[in-house]
Parts: sequence; C-alpha cells; structure tokens
Amino acid sequence: MSDATIPAIAATIPALLFSAACHHGERTALEEAGRRITYADLPEQALAVSRALIAHGIQPGDKVAIWAPNCIDWVLAALGIHCAGAVMVPINTRMKGVEAADILARSRARLLFCVGSFLGIDYPTMLAPVRPACVGKIVVLGEWQEAWQGGQPWAAFLADGAAVSPAEARARADAVRPDDIADLMFTSGTTGKAKGVMSAHAPTLRAFAEYVRIIGLRAGDRYLVVNPFFHSFGYKAGWITCLIAGATILPHPVFDAEAVFQRIEADRVTALPGPPTLYLSMLAHPRLAAADLSSLRIAVTGASTIPPILIERMRRELGIRVVTTAYGLTECGGLATICDPDDDADTIAGTSGKAIPGTEVCILDPKGHPLPPGTPGEICLRGFHVMKGYFENPEATAETIDSDGWLHTGDIGTLDARGYLRITDRLKDMFIVGGFNCYPAEIEAALTAHPAIAQVAVVGVPDERMGEVGCACVVRRPGASLDETGLIAWSRENMANYKVPRYVRFFDALPVNASNKVVKNELRARVTEAL
Repeated sequence: MSDATIPAIAATIPALLFSAACHHGERTALEEAGRRITYADLPEQALAVSRALIAHGIQPGDKVAIWAPNCIDWVLAALGIHCAGAVMVPINTRMKGVEAADILARSRARLLFCVGSFLGIDYPTMLAPVRPACVGKIVVLGEWQEAWQGGQPWAAFLADGAAVSPAEARARADAVRPDDIADLMFTSGTTGKAKGVMSAHAPTLRAFAEYVRIIGLRAGDRYLVVNPFFHSFGYKAGWITCLIAGATILPHPVFDAEAVFQRIEADRVTALPGPPTLYLSMLAHPRLAAADLSSLRIAVTGASTIPPILIERMRRELGIRVVTTAYGLTECGGLATICDPDDDADTIAGTSGKAIPGTEVCILDPKGHPLPPGTPGEICLRGFHVMKGYFENPEATAETIDSDGWLHTGDIGTLDARGYLRITDRLKDMFIVGGFNCYPAEIEAALTAHPAIAQVAVVGVPDERMGEVGCACVVRRPGASLDETGLIAWSRENMANYKVPRYVRFFDALPVNASNKVVKNELRARVTEAL
C-alpha cells in the first residue's frame, strides 16, 4: 500500500481524526440512511461532542460510556470522548440493566450515551432502577421520549456545548498523549467476572495500520460494519480501521442476511468482515444466486474453526477476492495474528495466520517453557499492543501478564515451522457463540441464582450455524420443578442473549474427579453425543 493511500500513522485517535480530514477531505467518512458526513466535516462534529462533554464537566481521564447499536452518532460520541481526553467505555447492547449497571459502577463512568429504544427494548427504562450514582448524566441517542426524565436528548446535549469554544476543545484534543488510555473494554478474560482492559491510543493505531496494509483496504472503500462497535472487531477493526485508510464507514445495527444483501447491492459495499456465521448465513440465503455482490472485495473472519470449503465458497460463490482470518483478544487490542490473503484456503481456514510486525507469539508449557513447533500449549503474546493492565485489578493483571511480559491468553494452540498459529482448544472452557466469547463461570454464576438449581455446569457444544452454543447441565434442588423451556426463558430475562444456554440437560449428579471438580471434558462429550 502506498504512502499516498495510508498517511503516516498518527499517534492518537484525535490526531488520526485531524490527519484523515486533511488527507481525505470530501470523501465520505460516515454514511447511513439519508445522512452523510465527509472527512472534512468530521472533526467539527466530533469536537461538538467534546465541547458538550467539557461543558458538563468531563475532565481528561474521566470515563464516559456508550450503550447503543452501530450508528453514526456512536462514532461521533466515541470521537468526542477521545478528543475530550476521556476514556471510552463501550457496553454490549445485549446486556440487561443489571449487567450494564455493574460495568458503569465499576468503571465509575460519569456520563452515559445510551440508545433510547432498540429491538423493542427501552434501554433508559431498563437501567433506571439500577442506575449507579456515579452516572451524573444520560444522553439519549435517537428518538426522545418524555418518559425518560432522567436523561437528555442528544440535540439538547450538543447545544450545551455552545458554552465552550472550538479552540478550547481542539486544545483538549491536541493534549491527548499516545500513551493515554483510550478505552476501557470489559471482558471476562478466561474466568469469572468481567474485567476492564485498559488500552492506549498509539498501540491501537499501530496494530490496525498493519491490518489495513495486509487486507488491502484503501481510500474510497465502503466498509459495512456489521460487527458491533462495542467489540474490538467493530470498533478497532471496524471504524478506526476506516479512518486509517480513508474508507467510508457504513454502520449496520443488526445482522440480517436479507438486509446485508440489500446493503451490499444498494451501497456497493467493498469490505465485509465478520464471524463465520455471517458468511454461512449469506451462503444459505435463497436469493444468493440472484444477488449482485460484485462490489465485494474484502472479507476477514475468525473467532472459530473454519472448514476450508467455507473459504473456497466465499471466494467462488460470494466473489470475494481477499479472504483472510485473524486472531486477537481484547487484552491485546483485538489483533495479534493474521493470514496473508495470498495464503491457500487450507492455511486461511486452518490457521489464524502469523504475528503482525512488533508482536511475538509463543507456545508455552505450564511451567512457562517454550514448546517446539507442532506441540500444543498455551498461546502467549508479547509486544507493543499488550494491554496496560486490568482496571484497578493488579492481581488479575499479574496472573495474565508474567514477569517476562508474556500475555497468557488462556487459549491452547500450536505454531508450525512457518510461524502460523493454529488454535486447538481453550484453557478455561470458553466457547464462542456467533463471534461472542462465552465464559462458563460467568454463566454458571448467573444460573445458580435460580431457586430450582442445586448445581450447574455450562459447556459449549457444536452448532452448525453459530459455531458453538451453550448447554447447561443442571442438577435440580430436591422437590424442585424445572424444565428446559422454563430455564431458557428465565435466562433470557437475566443475561445477554448470547450467554443464554440453547440446551438444558438434567442430571442426578455431575461427573467429578478425585478433587471433586466437575469433569467438563467428560460432560461435554456426553452432552455432545446425546445431542
């Protein structure tokens, strides 16, 4: 990729914003139904958010959260937060009020940008009974309802910024340093309760400039961002990547194969990264043969094992010339390894590629010793983009990043002689549902609150469409009445949809080992065979 296509890498997200405006001017930066913002106009609109944040007392380093689906205002809010020197805290839109409140409280977020209604759910009302005291203001994106007296409409919030000059906001943006924390993204890591991952500005931009180079994203490309903005795949490998390349960000709030088909045709989409589920759904769509997908050029996937035939079908039936896979986790900013698009289908399907420049990948045994090529062990990463640590959790940080600087991912894999990574298992029984990481300990803790459950273990089982789904293995309390339908319905009311077990199996007792720990490998095998 030439220097004319990718400017010198900016060191902060605000600097990237201003650089992109200079380099890409009248190109479209953001576009959705009836609305378009050019790169030249983007800084003014982002700084309008910064001015309002400053007017409401937000200081550098303060936490500001976003709980909304993919949309233009999500990006404007995020850029405004970054330019104000604050720390962005994205929240999963699938979370219930209690789950979101927990993140808001533990991050001590002072302000929340929140969608009003989405997919039939009233978010401000859902949060109201559990709203933490630290959240001094809720700004509602989209249509406003008078019932939300605890919030403020987006337009009124922006109007408050008139009290702050553009020069003051620009000075705040220019004061942001490369090593400042840009975002606090909550992830369960490998065990237990979600932890806040602290990531700085500069490592994100350096890593995803490599991503842009490798996948061949260029100025003028049209990138349909189906991956949610609250996730690294939609945020850093999504709209941040577009700003680096000068591509157009096309936010898409919910994946639906028919809607995606329509957008590819109508909006001439050229780049469509996503989990394997996305492409499988497209390939199974009855209108595939008649759809005009000729504009598509780039696809990037990952998150689960991929059959080589999928890569071949994406190239042949979807007509995508650049198909590749990548691996990363929130603790390393979302990107560690990636395949070269010129690699063969077996390599792209069977591996997650090799380390990006500046990153080391090593397979270590339980004692921390490197293992030879082809020998499975824990995947460990070291490099410029490893997180600054878990927020206010030095113990968990020390458990995850060792004294030699290796980030222990909790994933099991091998490296081949070429340095290509193959993921084979997960240390802590994590499974992935449609691209979302699911951690059994977290789901089990929630299910244990059900009055009819004496004991529960959650395992991931194969699923043709989603890759994997959860199965709850339950021992009922004596005399209690509980069936599969009832527990799944209860789960939908108490946890994010992707965490909800798709199956429930009842046991008189769960298999345990000599230490009285549930033997999940045996349980998983039994459930998988039965299903």
